[in-house]
Amino acid sequence: YRLGKVEIHQSMITDKVIFLTGASRGIGRDLALRLATQQNHLGLLARSEAELKELQSLCIGNGAPHVHIFAGDVSDEGVVKSAMEAFIGELGRLDFLINNAGFGIFKPADEISSGEWDEVMEVNVKGTFLCCRYALPAMKARKQGHIINIASDVAKRTFPAGSLYCASKYAQDAFSSALRKEVHPFGIKVSVVYSGLVDTHFHSHPQGAQEAESWLKGEDMADAIHYIMAQPPHVVIDELMIHPLSQAY
Repeated sequence: YRLGKVEIHQSMITDKVIFLTGASRGIGRDLALRLATQQNHLGLLARSEAELKELQSLCIGNGAPHVHIFAGDVSDEGVVKSAMEAFIGELGRLDFLINNAGFGIFKPADEISSGEWDEVMEVNVKGTFLCCRYALPAMKARKQGHIINIASDVAKRTFPAGSLYCASKYAQDAFSSALRKEVHPFGIKVSVVYSGLVDTHFHSHPQGAQEAESWLKGEDMADAIHYIMAQPPHVVIDELMIHPLSQAY
């Protein structure tokens, strides 16, 4: 597994306690595999237990000393609370929370059902809130920590048939911006990554399809997130916008 372009800061990302959502596929999976190579302790949350077990084995093989997996939905408060309490209780601290879980439904506004609206908002917005809610007490107690929310470039722009997804990402971005100011006195960093087109299972076509050949890869996103994580304590990257060169926006 390639280490990427930020080895200069590698020592700063070793032996960290990291909780990652949406871990079983795409960006989350590639990031977990990369972080494992630097002997970090991982808490991985996703819906698929089978995929998490496979990833757990790979991460341990890559060098992660502890890999705890939690199968469930980030919109379920009971799942998030129990997972976070178990992970922090076992490792004694939390250095990073990476809110990567998310999905979208794309159709004209008058074709979106109230159930679809609730489902996207629950995962993309409430899920981010819940994970932050249960991560912050441990971070505040130590007066340090770093929350990284994986948003989308549509948190800054809109497009037809994207009203629901755009609204969820605008909300996630606003939450992150306010949270950044709120936790600053506690020495806690908050970063947001705004990604363009990434070749993952998120899209309707399968990962690796020809139409996505020029898009960002999961490894590219892992590189970018790792770069944010690897900054020295006095540096915080508030926002990072990243696109494939081929994308018109």
